[in-house]
Amino acid sequence: MAEAKWYVVHTYSGYENKVAQNLATLVENRNMQDVIFDIKVPTELVTEIKEDKTHEYERKVFPGYVLIKMIVTDDSWFVVRNIRGVTGFVGPSSSPVPLNDDEVAALGIEKRVIEVGYAVGDNVSIVDGPLEGFEGIVEELDPSKNYVRVKISMFGRETPVELELDQVEPLD
Repeated sequence: MAEAKWYVVHTYSGYENKVAQNLATLVENRNMQDVIFDIKVPTELVTEIKEDKTHEYERKVFPGYVLIKMIVTDDSWFVVRNIRGVTGFVGPSSSPVPLNDDEVAALGIEKRVIEVGYAVGDNVSIVDGPLEGFEGIVEELDPSKNYVRVKISMFGRETPVELELDQVEPLD
């Protein structure tokens, strides 16, 4: 069976949430969970400061667009295309063109969970990058940002360095 990919659907402006809600209901009612997996309206939290008052609200990142993870079949295409408020798929002549992996990562649609075999305080070895071969102690770790800070000894001094999670391995 084909692999599910992310597609972008164009909607009337202001209809994004309604389209997502209607599509989710239709997928549930028609038992199409095996071809339409996820529906997202990307938003960001905005903090506005006016006259010494802060106000937080959600703003759509891409007004007029809904992202759908699906396997394109005649049925799934027809269902999505005929939701009220949908004007078509983004792509040449309204034929769906999937987002590539880099685009999905850049949009932050799917969160990749990275598990590491080390924790704060562990001795590790740097296995990639200009500091390859150095050893140090993990000071800070943030898997959601793909970030680790390691304190290494360089030129007789303790120096903190920031690395990506896959650049470091635990020492045996």
